[in-house]
Amino acid sequence: RSSRVVEIQSQMSARAVELLALPEERPCLLLDVGCGSGLSGDHISEEGHYWVGLDISSAMLDVAVEREVEGDLLLADVGQGIPFRPGTFDGCISISAVQWLCNADKKSHSPVKRLYRFFSTLYTALARGSRAVLQLYPESSEQLELITAQAMRAGFTGGMVVDYPNSAKAKKFFLCLFVGASSTLPKGLGTECADEELQQAKFTNERTRFRNVKGKSVKKSRDWILEKKERRRRQGKEVRGDTKYTGRKRRPHF
Repeated sequence: RSSRVVEIQSQMSARAVELLALPEERPCLLLDVGCGSGLSGDHISEEGHYWVGLDISSAMLDVAVEREVEGDLLLADVGQGIPFRPGTFDGCISISAVQWLCNADKKSHSPVKRLYRFFSTLYTALARGSRAVLQLYPESSEQLELITAQAMRAGFTGGMVVDYPNSAKAKKFFLCLFVGASSTLPKGLGTECADEELQQAKFTNERTRFRNVKGKSVKKSRDWILEKKERRRRQGKEVRGDTKYTGRKRRPHF
């Protein structure tokens, strides 16, 4: 019900569908793992595709039914596998769900086995040449390695796409997996500025002015302002362009 949560969910869903690189000439059948109240499915429907949603929470599925979403809904624990015949789906997305498979809610739960069961049956349920894009919030690098290791063990190829890697708030992890022949891994958003900065650093001879004892630019100086604006650009924020007036000192008023 939070408009902020709805906005963030919609943005991540749009990004996940974009990373699927679906054909434009025909509608596709997609799987939404951890569909919840159907917010991700709304975007899939808007793009002209069909979808089936899986979720372990009956309460969340009830909300999706009340919202009259266009997709088909199924109550299921994906840690026990994806219950569909081989090659059913043209793609799969998941928003903030896969990391929960790393938790052992019962004594019988084994995160490694549940992750492998999920990925192996998902691999089977997807058509050859399709993709799965799973957005997740890993608690640690070890958890991220556990998830990716089980995906590769199940037969997937691909890797991690990180949007806005230099931002603490906007940073997002998307596990982009390929079924069959591996494709080129997409670039994460917010990495262009960093690439350009690295290329320029190799060729520039410009002398950095106004450095203090610790090697940092003096606060409020032109260099300090330019560095701060560049950091904000890498974080995906809107920043005014640089001009000859940036950081200029104004004359004192009478």
